[in-house]
Amino acid sequence: MKTKNIFSPNFNKEKRSLNSIKIIVIHYTGMQSERESIQKLCNSNSRVSSHYLINRNGKVFNLVHDSHVAWHAGKSCWGKYQNLNKNSIGIELVNKGHQFGYTSFKKKQIASLIELCIRLIKKYKIKKRNIIGHSDIAPLRKIDPGEKFPWKYLAKNKVGIWHSYEPNFLKRHRRLKVLTKQDKKKFIKNLNKIGYCFSVKKKPFFIKTIKAFQRHFRKELINGILDHECLMIAQNLTKKL
Repeated sequence: MKTKNIFSPNFNKEKRSLNSIKIIVIHYTGMQSERESIQKLCNSNSRVSSHYLINRNGKVFNLVHDSHVAWHAGKSCWGKYQNLNKNSIGIELVNKGHQFGYTSFKKKQIASLIELCIRLIKKYKIKKRNIIGHSDIAPLRKIDPGEKFPWKYLAKNKVGIWHSYEPNFLKRHRRLKVLTKQDKKKFIKNLNKIGYCFSVKKKPFFIKTIKAFQRHFRKELINGILDHECLMIAQNLTKKL
């Protein structure tokens, strides 16, 4: 695929081993325009960057070479990996985000994202379970790429994972609260298998992690409450790993 190179100075100058790349993290820019997004990602004072940026028309910009650590993930965790910058590729999608008028992602934009991800997956042998959103790895701080991001469609195109249930079947189990400690422990165990990191002892962190899971896999209701639908989805996802 064709990419346009735009230099961002925001990366670690020492090259990393390409074998260390294990994860793709998808973000939205959360800025009012494409121009503002590029300016921020390429401004040395901002201290943020990504490896790639995809605009609304599907044009792909390469800001930081894969061999360098870009500054996109921040304080984060996924599976055994902590502070994911060093182990990940960051991809920003131009979208105003929740602050400035969150909109659906364009078809051309998602098509380019899928093409880019498939190339990266093959090149670095990235597992499907490790195609994730910023909110998945930093649920206390982030909510992007948000509930309008088409995770199910990506999974159908072999980018990421998705469950096997039909929507109408799942809907019957929505809002049915999980009451037993055993079921709660089972849910936590399954989320850990998928990659989520969280502490049950810290209630705000637990709730926001459930919200991140819902935002990714059950966008119809994002309330931070563990119900039977979430329990079933998590269990099913462990079979896709």
